[in-house]
Amino acid sequence: MVVVFGSINLDLVTRVPRFAAPGETLEGDAFATHPGGKGANQALAAARAGARTSLIGAVGADTFGDAALALVRAAGVDTTRIRTLDAATGIASIAVNAAGENAIVVVAGANARVDPDDVPDDWLTPSAILVLQNEVPGDANKAAAPNAASFSRIAFIAP
Repeated sequence: MVVVFGSINLDLVTRVPRFAAPGETLEGDAFATHPGGKGANQALAAARAGARTSLIGAVGADTFGDAALALVRAAGVDTTRIRTLDAATGIASIAVNAAGENAIVVVAGANARVDPDDVPDDWLTPSAILVLQNEVPGDANKAAAPNAASFSRIAFIAP
């Protein structure tokens, strides 16, 4: 099993002809929302590759939470260990210019309050892989990793 302990975001993507200068208001060409977050993206990729996958993290008790989880749920990722907190769901505000370059601002929201104790030791078997990344607090990753070291392989993905 692949166990992903990580971020869950809703990406707010705006297409722009160019990036705005400081203090400038610029009209965008298009806007869309997409489920995202490095943790959710990794869980989605693992599930689509055929691995039994669980995602552990947190979303907010807001309208973005369900939208942020839509793709992983549709792919069959186990989301039973995702907590809904009295906080905002994490977001990434992404501007994409005509050249395809992006400028991203991430607001952690509920991701800042993930709990490494949510990673059950009995999920970390010799055949399990624990996947971590840098979009949750470093202390949470450090707390989850030592508990897993003797049970599974760990993949740490830096942004």
